[in-house]
Amino acid sequence: MHPFEILKQTPKTNCSQCGHPTCLAFAAAVAKTGEDARRCPFINLDGLTITDAMEVDNLDDISRQQDLALIEHLKEKTANLDLNAIATPLGAENPKNDNGILHFKYLGRQVRFSKHDIRMEGVPLVDPRDQILLYNYIYSCGGRNPDNNWVGMESLPNSISKIKTLARYCEDKLAPCLTSLSRQDIQNIAAQLGADTEHDPTSSLVMTVPVLPMIPERIIFWAEEPEDGFTAKVKVLFDQYVLDFLDLESLVFSAERMAEYIIDLAAPLTHSSPRQDNQ
Repeated sequence: MHPFEILKQTPKTNCSQCGHPTCLAFAAAVAKTGEDARRCPFINLDGLTITDAMEVDNLDDISRQQDLALIEHLKEKTANLDLNAIATPLGAENPKNDNGILHFKYLGRQVRFSKHDIRMEGVPLVDPRDQILLYNYIYSCGGRNPDNNWVGMESLPNSISKIKTLARYCEDKLAPCLTSLSRQDIQNIAAQLGADTEHDPTSSLVMTVPVLPMIPERIIFWAEEPEDGFTAKVKVLFDQYVLDFLDLESLVFSAERMAEYIIDLAAPLTHSSPRQDNQ
């Protein structure tokens, strides 16, 4: 079932009671991973074919069980960390020097990390992949501060197998999304992400998104030029020290999640406002 079919049955209020930041993100999780649609307390199930948890494809179920086991492993590894000591290197806040809590932002949304659970905007974080990403970030204990020396995935060590994955799940999805948006739409999305946009004479848009406090990711967008036969293109760059904070697998997922969230934010805009030239 397509995510938009599921989205139609939700209240579209982005209340986050399902554990996802938006109704579209929830609908995508139901469609792609078999997440239980009943996690949304307000969904209208009429006309939806709900797969019982016991009927989920075995491979997906095994993958989820592996993710959950990894989360427990990472939780154990972070349990003894001095969160007060690593707050500053991670760009996090440690209120009242409480060794059990860190506060920081993930794609513009407030995260409360404790040794017991992770909450985003006050709601328990339920997606295992997001949990793995954040546990890995915390376990890094910090590293060298980003210095705005940008590199592509191909410049990072042992990344050959990740280049196509980044293109497929991030860059190739962002290109048509940004094409559909006006300049003002992009500025509105950037504001919600806490991102910076800047003029670049060699491209149509440059936007730097703070995915995590020490994980800025730079989106370079070239608009389509039909008369010259050029299609829209996106390239994502990373700070040269990014692997101080995340392994390659988590880094690629962070870019994928960034793309998904931008597309979620863009969805209502593309239906409510005419596209303007964003070059």
